[in-house]
Amino acid sequence: MSYTGPDFDPPQQRRPRRGPLTVALAALVPGALLGWMVYEAVGGGGTGGADRTASAAPTAGTSAAPSAPAGTPAASPSASASGSPGDDGKEPGSGPLKGKVVVIDPGHNPGNFRHTAEINRQVDIGTNRKECDTTGTSTNDGYTEAEFTVDVAHRLRTLLEKQGATVKLTRDGDSPAWGPCVDERARIGNTARADAAVSIHADGSAPGDRGFHVILPGSVHAGAADTRAIVGPSHDLGVRIAGNFLRETGEPPSNYVGGGTGLVTRTDLGGLNLSTVPKVFIECGNMRDSKDAALLTSGAWRQKAAQGLSEGIVSFLRQS
Repeated sequence: MSYTGPDFDPPQQRRPRRGPLTVALAALVPGALLGWMVYEAVGGGGTGGADRTASAAPTAGTSAAPSAPAGTPAASPSASASGSPGDDGKEPGSGPLKGKVVVIDPGHNPGNFRHTAEINRQVDIGTNRKECDTTGTSTNDGYTEAEFTVDVAHRLRTLLEKQGATVKLTRDGDSPAWGPCVDERARIGNTARADAAVSIHADGSAPGDRGFHVILPGSVHAGAADTRAIVGPSHDLGVRIAGNFLRETGEPPSNYVGGGTGLVTRTDLGGLNLSTVPKVFIECGNMRDSKDAALLTSGAWRQKAAQGLSEGIVSFLRQS
């Protein structure tokens, strides 16, 4: 997801590069310390980036990720690096998270750039009206955010289902050719009465901008939006995800938003404004930075990303 606004060009075409965001040193240093405190508070201290789980492809029967556009390098597709999750013999719905419902929202859709009229349609997000959806971003080699997000979502679903959770995706391999709109994505989580909802994204900022950040809902009470009841639990969910994501992936907190904490609060996202269940977004890295792109296109790293997300969600659900 582009942090500064929608991009409606086909993902294989490079967008003009935006200038780097300037962060004052005086703000960055205390912010980095706060980020480390968040990390330690949720059980950090492990070796950053240690591969604690084998890379795994989506489980048998799972819809495959959409095909990459022409020009996508062989290393980019969603096929995993090595190994697959073993069959632990557990019956579906058994495990410590039995009875818990998690909604995973893989950002964007690979067909959005061919349906600009549909995704440009304005929808009510409470505070104002906004585009139904955006195209998302891509690496310079053409690996799209939409492909990345559904691949991580499949891996995350496998991990959570092994814990006994019921997992629903807002879109999958059999989804319509575009969307769903941001208001519908929120409604899916609300209708499911999810105990936790996570929207997965990757950013499209300037080269040199690196790191992940978790977006938390701000307090909104306007129109169809009322987040007041979910602000607190969503913050808890976000902090737990941030700490575990950092530990599992080794990806640092963003160096261009969040002051080094890896946490950002926003009130302009319909997927958060319209949610009535605890929900956060995560920008897993910057697809336009070569170092982050090398991670995001790695199946082994995507498995670590799914593991970090899973551990954050599990930690939240076990105390809720």
